[in-house]
Amino acid sequence: METRAPSPVHLLAGRTNFRLWADMAFPIKVCAVCSEEFELKPDKPGFANRCPACSEPEQVEAVTKTGIDADERKTLKEANEARRRAMRDLLYRKDS
Repeated sequence: METRAPSPVHLLAGRTNFRLWADMAFPIKVCAVCSEEFELKPDKPGFANRCPACSEPEQVEAVTKTGIDADERKTLKEANEARRRAMRDLLYRKDS
């Protein structure tokens, strides 16, 4: 009778959680972008329905924030005041 050396999984047989996890395979998913199959691993960054190649963050160009001048600021202020006044009138009007 041959005796085999125990595998690392069986050496940790006392830890049933590890043994169950080690015996399970990762689920196979299909990428929503490129339709390729991939293994969904626990520490995979990005979305669960995208492969690692499609989950890589895109290079975002630095957008320069342009300031607004006094006329635009005044127009926005007036629009916000009108919006607040309309909401206040709708919420607190008395039904007669």
